Amino acid sequence: MAKDASFDITTAVDLQEVDNAVNQAAKEIAQRYDFKDAKLATVDFARGEGTITLATDTDMRLRAMWDILQGKLIKRGVPVKNLDAGDPSQAGGDTWRRVITLKQALDGETCKQVVAAIKAQKFKKVQPSIQGDTVRVVSPSRDELQTVMTFLRGEDFGVQLQFGNYR
Repeated sequence: MAKDASFDITTAVDLQEVDNAVNQAAKEIAQRYDFKDAKLATVDFARGEGTITLATDTDMRLRAMWDILQGKLIKRGVPVKNLDAGDPSQAGGDTWRRVITLKQALDGETCKQVVAAIKAQKFKKVQPSIQGDTVRVVSPSRDELQTVMTFLRGEDFGVQLQFGNYR
């Protein structure tokens, strides 16, 4: 048996669920009465880039599309915290566009915040370390690791944390 137990902290979004939510939102937008006379109302998901692009002809419709998309994502279990919604902007002519970026990994700043929060709590014999876009937490006590997980679930780092590789 290993001397120390550990787990990794990451974040991710299930891209298939995002794809399903985008398709459901597009169907609902096509059927809604307030979009009946719209010249343009599209929801595009670029899986490789990790972006969703909303485009329509008025700001009001763009906000309605964003609300519909958020509702569908929530129903599909996609964490809305992991969406980085850009500001609505005019795209040219009479069109409005909003680009939403999916956060697929922890950035360096969030990793530092997680490590600082763990160290500030002064857990006994717990050692967090940053390894690329993940944070590994090591301790000889599995109970102490469970306490760290419980603490981190109660904190807000701007993304939904996922715990994996628990050994």
